[in-house]
Amino acid sequence: MIQADGAPDREQLMQLVFALRQNGVRDPRVLDAIEKTPRHLFVDRAFRDRAYEDIPLPIACGQTISQPSVVGVMTQALAPTPRCKVLEVGCGSGYQAAILARLARRVYAIERHRALARQAAERIAALDLSNVSVKAGDGALGWPEQAPFDRIMVTCAAEDPPALLLRQLREGGIMVLPVGQSDDVQHLIRITKTPQGLDYHELMPVRFVPLLEGVPEGDAP
Repeated sequence: MIQADGAPDREQLMQLVFALRQNGVRDPRVLDAIEKTPRHLFVDRAFRDRAYEDIPLPIACGQTISQPSVVGVMTQALAPTPRCKVLEVGCGSGYQAAILARLARRVYAIERHRALARQAAERIAALDLSNVSVKAGDGALGWPEQAPFDRIMVTCAAEDPPALLLRQLREGGIMVLPVGQSDDVQHLIRITKTPQGLDYHELMPVRFVPLLEGVPEGDAP
């Protein structure tokens, strides 16, 4: 039963962990990070009673918060360690960045919608996660001032892995992102940057909002 403040009870958390395991999320660090991150604080109040179901939910600016099992699969594939510096492109509500903050040394998150970026930063700060920086901007450009990154996660779909982001990935680093030329045909892939080149591994079919260049009209400074 959802409590009055939107927080889940133990049974709901157990059901969520069960859904994650059913979808192949077995890394205990990832499971623990998801369990400790209060998803109900990252969704609109109208959907808080469904925050711990394994489903995507709408958020502001026509965006969505991914279903927990997809968040888990992406996080597990990214394999962040306590020494990693991580870039997240497509911060949205801030939920994924909050999970990464529990697993990595430092997280840099970009969101093209200024209102979402502001809300995400406020939610993350309220959880006392001090190792996350959030900014509004064009995620396709990455965050060159902080490059190179040990890990890069892109939570919006591109036709091909963005070259600018790949250049900001450290050798030996990992990028996880959805790719596809339409909303109906997308695949989540993991790219490892090796001395010999890029190693691609397909993970699962997914559906994400597209990676758009620039910032929305009215959001530009």
